[in-house]
Amino acid sequence: MDLERVDRITAGAVGEPGERTFFLQAREGERTITILVEKEQVELLGTSILEILATVGRETGEGPPSDELGLEPPLEPLWRAGRLSIGYAEERDLMLLEIEELIEQDEQEEEADGEPEGESPPEDEGPEPGRVRLWATREQMLALARHGAAVAERGRPKCRYCGNPIDPQGHMCPAMNGHRESAGR
Repeated sequence: MDLERVDRITAGAVGEPGERTFFLQAREGERTITILVEKEQVELLGTSILEILATVGRETGEGPPSDELGLEPPLEPLWRAGRLSIGYAEERDLMLLEIEELIEQDEQEEEADGEPEGESPPEDEGPEPGRVRLWATREQMLALARHGAAVAERGRPKCRYCGNPIDPQGHMCPAMNGHRESAGR
């Protein structure tokens, strides 16, 4: 499924810190696509966008302000994202975000991975993952990177030693041999 030139692209989260659900959402005309993603995917997408924009060699405007980038109802995701790929098409002066559906391996496939060498499991390709290709301007993608970083930042604070999230009651930090790092630090 392709959206040739999105009117809007955003990332957002619903729920309380520590229990939030993250989404990517794009709209072209009347068509809106919502995909379930992980917080880390939003963070890495933002970083990748900035890295690509740094190599483009063109001035990129600000894009839409963050207050215009909230999620639009209804939040009915097509599926959960597995692989996200991003690139820049110089001839179109647009960025491409390709999202591939996460296909869970069932128990039989996982058991087949442990078979001895030389024995191949029966060929069962399974369902073809869904794919969405979203074309957006550099400005839209820069705004997505900024907004996505702000959304991710609203979560639980990260431990300064191990980088894991800290719950309100603290957490058992592996870098401190299990000693508690409190949320107030």
